[in-house]
Amino acid sequence: MNALENLIKQLSRLPGVGSKSATRMAYHLLKCDETYNVKLSEAIGTIKEKIHKCSICGAYTESDPCEICSDVKRDQTLLCVVEQPQDVMTITNSGIYNGLFHVLGGAIDPLNGIGPDDLSFNELKKRISEGSFKEVIIATNPTEEGDTTALYIRHILSSTNIVVSRLAAGLPIGGDLEYADRLTLARSIKGRINF
Repeated sequence: MNALENLIKQLSRLPGVGSKSATRMAYHLLKCDETYNVKLSEAIGTIKEKIHKCSICGAYTESDPCEICSDVKRDQTLLCVVEQPQDVMTITNSGIYNGLFHVLGGAIDPLNGIGPDDLSFNELKKRISEGSFKEVIIATNPTEEGDTTALYIRHILSSTNIVVSRLAAGLPIGGDLEYADRLTLARSIKGRINF
């Protein structure tokens, strides 16, 4: 396998990238100046070394705790629970939410062997007991697994006095937060309902 075929093969392993897209990317990189390609390869090569999970919320960060957890201007009484680290960036970029986050690391999915013990529910319970949260916003994906996870969160918080809400309608069923547009996400956060 030559270098171009190898690059196409590696690019096609990225999520959402098929062989045609990978081929277009590879040929684009061949046309780019070498400085860009070197910077891109350095960024890819050092990402695992520089980026890690925040010890408090589980979002990806270069500093620990992350900028969100260490920002005292954020609403310390609001906690938004999401499935994946990229969901933190998606919600933050909407500009509508100013609270804290908790990343579960996935959703309950018994068919694929993912149960509550495989996700950060123990850390969530600890944060709730040690924090001063008044509301927990469940922002799991609107999928069967996301709904199951939301029900489980509601169950573990049922003995607290914390308001539990879920993102309102507006997000497509079966979709991911990562692909929601800014307006839809903003309406979902503003129109959240008690759960």
